[in-house]
Amino acid sequence: MRPDSDALVLLNRLPGVRPAHSSGRRLRRISLLFIAIALVCLFLADLALYPTDPWRELGRIGWGFITPYWADSSTLFSALGQTVAFALLALIISVPLGLILAVFYYWRPVRMLAAAVRSVHEIFWGLLFMQLYGLSATTGLLAILIPYTGVFAKVFAEMFDRQAPQPTLAVSPLSSRISRYAYTLIPQSLGEMRSYCRYRFECALRSSAILGFIGLPTLGFHLETAFKQGQYSEAAALLWVFFILIASIRFWLRGWLLPVYAALALWLLPQSPPLGSSYAWQFISQDIWPRALQQGDLSAAATWYWREFSQVAWPALLQTLYLTQIALVLTGVIALLCYPLASQAISGRAMRWPGRLLLLIMRSTPEMMIAFILLLLLGPSGLPAVLALALHNGGLIAFLLANHSEQQPQRADDPKGINRYLYLHTPRLYPGFLAFLFYRWEVILRESAMMGILGIATIGFYIDSAFEEIRYDKAFFLIVVAAALNILIDSLSRRIRRRAGADLSAGVG
Repeated sequence: MRPDSDALVLLNRLPGVRPAHSSGRRLRRISLLFIAIALVCLFLADLALYPTDPWRELGRIGWGFITPYWADSSTLFSALGQTVAFALLALIISVPLGLILAVFYYWRPVRMLAAAVRSVHEIFWGLLFMQLYGLSATTGLLAILIPYTGVFAKVFAEMFDRQAPQPTLAVSPLSSRISRYAYTLIPQSLGEMRSYCRYRFECALRSSAILGFIGLPTLGFHLETAFKQGQYSEAAALLWVFFILIASIRFWLRGWLLPVYAALALWLLPQSPPLGSSYAWQFISQDIWPRALQQGDLSAAATWYWREFSQVAWPALLQTLYLTQIALVLTGVIALLCYPLASQAISGRAMRWPGRLLLLIMRSTPEMMIAFILLLLLGPSGLPAVLALALHNGGLIAFLLANHSEQQPQRADDPKGINRYLYLHTPRLYPGFLAFLFYRWEVILRESAMMGILGIATIGFYIDSAFEEIRYDKAFFLIVVAAALNILIDSLSRRIRRRAGADLSAGVG
């Protein structure tokens, strides 16, 4: 999951979240505009409730959640180990690659490359590489490290831009760009980089887990199997283990232990079959391009592309956008309603830890897992996707808001209870909340597209179907279209944040 969250370090490090130039009227106008768009999308999206009787099944899921059980501990720990192994090795490789790209981020081709690779969801990268490497370690590693390299390049470059320029000015102008970064900007940014890498590892664990939904041997594979078979106690055991893994990261993730962890991860990874160079070249040069283009018939190729765009891509993109806009607004509502539950400054000490546990479950459970459960209860429409996206992202933003709520200066004459929430903390936090919500906009779009893997009619459904039909040209074209929309939304989000005066890089501090 991406940048997702790129602003997490900023929001967690800095004591205030009120942008210096924010305008309350402008923020209110933008908020109302997005609420209106979401209301319109409610009538356009496929949110049908199918005639199901979810209460009996919901009761079984609830009972399984409080009675977790897993008979074969070796299988459980093997899946857990491979989930961690994919995430850790992908991070170890993508961090230095992203750092190198960040040093040259001023160059437009580098920025375009980083934007392109991070705009494709890990699931779609996995489906692409599965055609080359099968269900192997190589597929899992590349599916995570390629988009994460683009994410790290962007975030590290933004960190460098925020540093004080004086140390750089003291370096000889004859020194190389790499030397200037190595001795000034990188040391200045090291604390932020460490914090962000720690958070990004949590994201990588979620990415690794959901790769199990396309067949890789991580926790997601066993979770999907358990839910499909109605073995809810086994599914709950997997979820509780995953929650404990996420919650305990700060205790066991230590820099000096990384070489040991990396060696164990390499040992735990599944085997990767050798790849013939001729097949790889055939896939890149022929399989992902329409036959008309290979034959040099540009007119027929243009006709093919237009047909696929107008008949498949465009309707799928519209459904993806409808779900995204509804989920975006619902995410904001959930975040604003839930953050006081985990803030001691608002709800008190007794409520803080139950609230924190609730937010941990919401933000740690991958959206795809939540959507899969909701599909069993609500039927195959866009509603499970909207709720899953809103619950996960709302929990993440609520967690950040709760942290900042507790960091706000307290005075003896401050209002108490709900008045403190309504008239003191929420107005202070709202500009930063809105900025981060828009930061998550393109992440929610990518996740909406990915929900098609579960059968929801977003563009991911047609991508997955094209792979199943061995129509790699169609699958590749749809992935490119989805990535282009993601880049467009990312750019639009940055413009809106700037116009609202709620730009994270400038105003959070």
